Amino acid sequence: QVQLVESGGGLVQAGGSLRLSCAASGLTFSTYAMGWFRQAPRKEREFVAAISWSGGITNYADSVKGRFTISRDNAKNTVYLQMNSLKPEDTAVYYCAAVIYGLGHSPIEEYNYWGQGTQVTVSS
Repeated sequence: QVQLVESGGGLVQAGGSLRLSCAASGLTFSTYAMGWFRQAPRKEREFVAAISWSGGITNYADSVKGRFTISRDNAKNTVYLQMNSLKPEDTAVYYCAAVIYGLGHSPIEEYNYWGQGTQVTVSS
């Protein structure tokens, strides 16, 4: 049974930082590209960041470039999202997802597995 479990969300003031983690089990982690997506109330789920299965390619939404960093530790079966300089518009539920043999630029419909999400709230 494949399971992705996000953690690290919470409430933070604008300008602050959070680090999200996603722990994967039930899959060969190193063969999957990993992505982070977010969904705010009344909005569609949107792409945030992705990292290739090898870790050599990363991709970011324009809205988070320079502020967020995605990384992975294949030995720990974990992907991270370091979020700095947070803004109120970053408030959303953040989801971790996996796509087999992805190169870091897979469209959302290609992702194979999804976590349950973790809430990030940024106050002004």
